[in-house]
Amino acid sequence: MNGRQRDGRRLAVGTLTVLPVRPPENVDAGVARAMVVWAPIVFVPVAAVVGLVGWGVVAAGLPGLVAGLLCVGLLAWLTRAIHLDGLADTADGLGSGRPSERALQIMRSGDVGPMGVVTLIVVLGLQAVCMATLLERPWGAVVVAVALCCGRGALALVAGGGAPAARPDGLGAVFARSVPRWLAVTLWAVLAGVLTGASALMGSWWQGLVAAALAALAVAYVVRLAVRRLGGITGDVLGAAVEVATCVLLVVLAR
Repeated sequence: MNGRQRDGRRLAVGTLTVLPVRPPENVDAGVARAMVVWAPIVFVPVAAVVGLVGWGVVAAGLPGLVAGLLCVGLLAWLTRAIHLDGLADTADGLGSGRPSERALQIMRSGDVGPMGVVTLIVVLGLQAVCMATLLERPWGAVVVAVALCCGRGALALVAGGGAPAARPDGLGAVFARSVPRWLAVTLWAVLAGVLTGASALMGSWWQGLVAAALAALAVAYVVRLAVRRLGGITGDVLGAAVEVATCVLLVVLAR
């Protein structure tokens, strides 16, 4: 494994999970490119734990919604809620109605405003309810785990969408335009195939394809809003894209 691949894997593990790992020696566009490829893979242990806990709660006879809420809470803990933080900050910035400089300041402040709170409630509520529905179905725990891994593929869509960075520092500057479009499309196509296989276990293979297509559109819309209102993407936008993609995947798969 070359240096950039190693650093990309370390960046993926250290950023996306609570698993202990040595920090990368270097973080540049090449490492960011490797990181988005590793992201769905290194997230497998976290997704497997969440799916297993959800399955165990339902198997113990507790309501599916209890399992869904526990899974959402466990997922936040196992990821340090990093993407949820990005989602809340992005919602506050985009929803502020302020010019780009002021909106970026709001996002960097660390405080969660009304827009961020409402967005978190809606997204987490949808995720919990959809996980509950899936966990009560045969193979549902597997589908939940797969959806969580594939949601991390949104990082490639953002980095490969051609959007500039909103500011010259932070993860947004590292990831912006770091992934060739062909690589982002290829990675998402592979993940769509995985989703199709997972949804086939529940007897409706087409849901995986529809979920992947709608999630990609949702991510594209988030990026478009960020470029129009902020001037480009930031690290918070990357996190928001992951949460939005994951939510869309779960909603469609739970149909």
